[in-house]
Amino acid sequence: MRILSGIQPSGKLHIGNYFGMMKPALELQEKGEAFLFIADYHALTTSKDPAELKQNTTDVALDFLACGLDPTRTTFFRQSDIPRLLELTWMLSTITPLGLLERCHSYKDKVAKGITPTHALFSYPVLMAADILAYQSNIVPVGRDQKQHLEVTRDLAIKFNNEYGDIFTIPEASIQESVAVVPGIDGQKMSKSYDNHILLFDGKKATKKRIMKIITDSKELEDPKDPDTCNVYLLYKLFAEEQKVAEMADNLRKGGYGYGHAKKQLFEDLWEYMTPFRENREKLEQDLDYVNDVLIDGAKRASKVADKTFDAAKKAIGL
Repeated sequence: MRILSGIQPSGKLHIGNYFGMMKPALELQEKGEAFLFIADYHALTTSKDPAELKQNTTDVALDFLACGLDPTRTTFFRQSDIPRLLELTWMLSTITPLGLLERCHSYKDKVAKGITPTHALFSYPVLMAADILAYQSNIVPVGRDQKQHLEVTRDLAIKFNNEYGDIFTIPEASIQESVAVVPGIDGQKMSKSYDNHILLFDGKKATKKRIMKIITDSKELEDPKDPDTCNVYLLYKLFAEEQKVAEMADNLRKGGYGYGHAKKQLFEDLWEYMTPFRENREKLEQDLDYVNDVLIDGAKRASKVADKTFDAAKKAIGL
C-alpha cells in the first residue's frame, strides 16, 4: 500500500500543522510505503519572495526530520525536484472539465481572503491530482478542507483511464476526524492567516504568551466548566497522557480550577512534549548538507516511480 502526503512551505509550521498533518504523516511510516513531499510548486500561488520560499522549504524539511521522519522508510522530497510532474499536469489539464474546477470552493475561499486570482490558483487541483497520481498512490490523508480536491483527483483518474486505458491507481482519502481540525487560540481552525496559531518551534516565552491568549468564556474560578467547549482542553487532549487529560476534564467540571490553571498546564506539558523534537532540530540546523542530501535522495527514489507513470501516460495519449 502506497501512501502519499504533502505540505506547503508557506511559513513556519505551527502545532495545528503538527497534530493535523505532520504526526499522522509520520505514523504512516508504520503502515505502508510512505511518500511525503514539500509542495513548493503549490506555494508559488501565494509566495512571491524567492529567499523566503527557499528558507520556508528548508524549515519544513528540518521540522519533519526533527519530529521523527525516517528517510530510510519515507520517500521525502521537494515537489520541484520532479520537473516531469508538470508534463503530467498538462496531460490531465486536457481532460479536466472547466466546470469541475469552477465548483472547487478552495479557489473562491482564497480569492475572498484577498489572494490574487491567477491561473495557477484556479488550476491548483490539477497539479494536486498529478502529485497523487504520479506515484500511483493508494491512500491520501487529507483534511476535510482538502477532501473536494481528492475527489477531483479521483474523477480525473477515472476519466483518463476510461479514455486511454488503466494508467492510474484510483486513490482513496483517509480523513482522521479526531485531528482533522486543530483549534487556534480563538477557537477557529488554527491558521497563520487567522493569526491564531502557536508556532511549533517558537521560544519559551513566546509560546507561553500565545497560550495565555487562548480565548475562553467568562466563567469565574469557582464555576464548573465544560471541557468540551474549552479551547485549552481541546488542545491539551491532542497530546497529553490519557490520565492527565481526564484530570483536567474533572478539574474543569468540578470548579475551583480556572482557565489560567489549565493554560499553565497546557504550556508546561506541551513544552515538555516538544523538547526532544526541539533538541533534534538544533542538531540538524548544524548539518544542512545532510538535510539537502535527504531531499535529493528522496527525489531520486520518487522519480523512479513517477517516470514509469509519466511514460505510460505519455504513450497512452499518443505522444
